[in-house]
Amino acid sequence: MKKNKVIFWVATGIILLWEGVMPLGTMLFAPQYVNAGTKPLGYPDYFAYALIICKVLGVLAISFPKTPVKLKEWAYAGLTFSLIFAFISHACVDKNISYMIMPLAVLGILAVSYRYNNKIQNNSN
Repeated sequence: MKKNKVIFWVATGIILLWEGVMPLGTMLFAPQYVNAGTKPLGYPDYFAYALIICKVLGVLAISFPKTPVKLKEWAYAGLTFSLIFAFISHACVDKNISYMIMPLAVLGILAVSYRYNNKIQNNSN
């Protein structure tokens, strides 16, 4: 049980930093770079702000242990969709392999978090 929690928190911590803290920090302390990743892909400026807010809310939902199960499921789904669409956007627009691999790597870490969250939930029932 302890091993499952450690794996969950390490994976979730990485997601928290990558999908939550870094984008929010950019929005608060370096707003000139908020759309640096979305503008070259052809998305409007406001999309970057909406994406950051949704990522932060999703990360908060999966990080808090008392979050209702259905809300956590939706948060995992939303983060999954954003990472899949990031991969698709880079694959279609700039075709830069490193930009394409990064969302897939983060998606893999998110999958580990999801799997171990389920293991923890099933063991506590």
